Amino acid sequence: MNSPDHKTVLITGSTDGVGRRVAQILGRAGHTVLVHGRDAQRAETTAKEIVAAGGTAHVYLADFSSLAEVRSFADAVSRDHPRIDVLINNAGIGFGRPGGQREVSRDGHELRFAVNYLAPFLLTRLLLPTLARRGSRIVNVASIGQQPIDFADIMLTRRWDGQRAYRQSKLALIMFSFDLADELRTAGVTVNALHPATFMATTMVEESGIAPWSTIDEGAEAILQPAVSAELEGRTDLYFEGKRPAKANAQAYDVEARSRLHALSVELAGLAPADAQSKSASHQPSTPNGDISAQR
Repeated sequence: MNSPDHKTVLITGSTDGVGRRVAQILGRAGHTVLVHGRDAQRAETTAKEIVAAGGTAHVYLADFSSLAEVRSFADAVSRDHPRIDVLINNAGIGFGRPGGQREVSRDGHELRFAVNYLAPFLLTRLLLPTLARRGSRIVNVASIGQQPIDFADIMLTRRWDGQRAYRQSKLALIMFSFDLADELRTAGVTVNALHPATFMATTMVEESGIAPWSTIDEGAEAILQPAVSAELEGRTDLYFEGKRPAKANAQAYDVEARSRLHALSVELAGLAPADAQSKSASHQPSTPNGDISAQR
C-alpha cells in the first residue's frame, strides 16, 4: 500500500525543459510520475531516469494539437490510474520564431490557443473523475505574458501575431483556473495557476530567439510549490509569479468574459453537457497589476 505521502502525478510536457525537471524531482521523492510527451524516445528516456533514481514512471504519448489524441490520452490515464493526486498542465508552445506564420491545429483552431489552452481544458475536464477527491491539486502553468481575449476574433484570423496568440492562450488558461477553482472548492480540490519564471533556458525560449533570464530549476521550484508543498494545502483560486501571489490580467477576474470563454471552450472541445457542468465563477475582482508583456 502506498504511504499517505505518496502521490500519483501527471505532468504534461514532461520530456523537456521545466516539465522534465519537475518530473525528475518528484520521481526522486518517491512519487509515481505519469510522463507525457509527443516523442516516444524522449519520453522513455525521462521515465528511465526517474526509475534509475528510485522512482516510478509510466509513459503516455499524445500530440496536443489533436483533440482526438487528448481524448485517447485521457482515456488511457483514467483506465490505468483511477486516482490522480496532482495534475500539472505544463505542455505548451511559445510564440515561435520571429516572423513566423499563423498555424492551425489538426482540428482547425489557432495552434497556440489549441495546444496551450484548449487541450489542457479538455484533458482536465475528462480527468475530473480521477481528480475530484479532497486534497487533489491542479496546477496550470501559465505566463506573466497575458493578452485580453478578443471574442470577435479569438482565432486571430484577421490580426495574427505569435506573441499575441501565446499571451491570449495563457490568459485563457488562467481564466479556466479561476472558474474550475470555484467549481471544485466544495470538493476540496485546489486549482491554481502560475508564471514559473521569466525566459527560462528552455527550447521554447531558444526558438523565440531570446537569451534566457532564469534557470529551469527556478521554474521547477515555483511549480512544485502549488503542486505538493504543505504550505499551500487547501489554498485555491490563486495566481503566482514565481513563488509570490500576484494579480493576473484584469480580464481573468471578469465573470462575464470567463463565462463566454467557458461556453466557447465546451463547444470547441466537443464536450457533452455532463462533462462540462462548470458554473459561472463568483470570484470578485480586485485591483489588477498593470500591463504585463514578458513571458515564461
